[in-house]
Amino acid sequence: MKALEDFLNVVSSYVWGAPLIILLIGAGIYLTVRPRFLPVRHLLLGFRITLGIDKDHSTPDEGTTGDISQFQSLMTALAATIGTGNIVGVATAIASGGPGALFWMWVSAFFGMATKYSEAILAVRFRETRDNGEMAGGPMYYIKNGMHNKWLAALFAFFGAMAAFGIGSTVQANSVASAIKANFNCDLTYVAIALTVLTAAVVLGGISSIGQASSYIVPFMAVLYTAGGLFVIFTHLSLIPGALAEIFSDAFTGQAVAGGAVGTVIRFGVARGIFSNEAGLGSAPIAAAAAKVDMPGRQALVSMLGTFIDTIIVCSMTGLVVVMSGMWKDAAGQGVVLTGKAFEYFLPGYGNLLVGISLIFFAYSTILGWCYYGEKCFEYLLGHRIVKVYRGLYAASVYVGSVSALGLVWTISDIFNALMAFPNLIALIALSSVIVEETDLFEAQLKKEKLKS
Repeated sequence: MKALEDFLNVVSSYVWGAPLIILLIGAGIYLTVRPRFLPVRHLLLGFRITLGIDKDHSTPDEGTTGDISQFQSLMTALAATIGTGNIVGVATAIASGGPGALFWMWVSAFFGMATKYSEAILAVRFRETRDNGEMAGGPMYYIKNGMHNKWLAALFAFFGAMAAFGIGSTVQANSVASAIKANFNCDLTYVAIALTVLTAAVVLGGISSIGQASSYIVPFMAVLYTAGGLFVIFTHLSLIPGALAEIFSDAFTGQAVAGGAVGTVIRFGVARGIFSNEAGLGSAPIAAAAAKVDMPGRQALVSMLGTFIDTIIVCSMTGLVVVMSGMWKDAAGQGVVLTGKAFEYFLPGYGNLLVGISLIFFAYSTILGWCYYGEKCFEYLLGHRIVKVYRGLYAASVYVGSVSALGLVWTISDIFNALMAFPNLIALIALSSVIVEETDLFEAQLKKEKLKS
């Protein structure tokens, strides 16, 4: 078993290594420049459309197809995206790579917005309506219908299906159960039963139920955690200049890392940023394809906000509090332990509890979002008849994850999660002309709508 674990750790380090990071960042830069920086130029418009305060550019009631609203689509993607990586991954990146890792997480998010924008464009453009009337889309469909490559599409769907039972259900359930036991000293069996029932109550209803639940859970949990972080920041403003100086200085010197390795800082920052916001991995466009929308560009503008919210807002709360506390210098503390110690330092008696409760919500929401991703991957491979069986098995896997030790499952999940990126990135580059074409159509539509207003 030890030999297998060592082998899988080596495989994981390779698939999450420099080639994938370079490919992800390179694709992000290319997809930012080629559509003329549209994701950056229209960032505020994306927020206005999502929040329903820009009626002139919102999706019209006529001519739309889809299963859930654009807001619910974004919340479903965020449910899957905002997870343990926002608490555990950020702290681990800073502990291993130094404060400068946070800067490189921001860089990965900046270019990752364009990647998410491009994924959503293709997801809506090449989605299909299944026999049951539901939408189906994502990388496997734009690879099949756009690139006309069925084997590469099937490969992505296989990787996504395998990742769903790992990164989506069992390991997240384990995080929820562990957090509840640590904070409230509850019996794991009862926790497992309750979590399984709560999961089944939502996921058995499909995307409509998941979208509805996510639209309530995600805003609540994001505001709760962000508010805690902002409270720490605004009550300790004198520490901000020093923390930012440390972040920017270390980003280009690597002084906080043994040997001053800048490459180590970049690797940890970019890798953890991508792991957290999933830009380029191909998961989020599966949710984007379900949105009720009249044209791909409009949904793409909403979908790209997922990366901004996940990394620039939520991950920054963790990173700034950890750097401000100085706790990252303690080599004994990493992951959720380090984040908990940092918040507890500023909020004695409440910090650990805030992190624990946030972790529970973050991980539970990930379970819900990834159920839909896995469902669509299995449906692509095995047909619609598998869906009800899959939902039942997925709910059951939550129980297994809650009461089991999952060291190997974590590693295997990481591998499949990374492998999803390769066919997806190939498709994004190959279909970049379609992304530009749809962007031009969308900008022309925006101009028409502006003239009418």
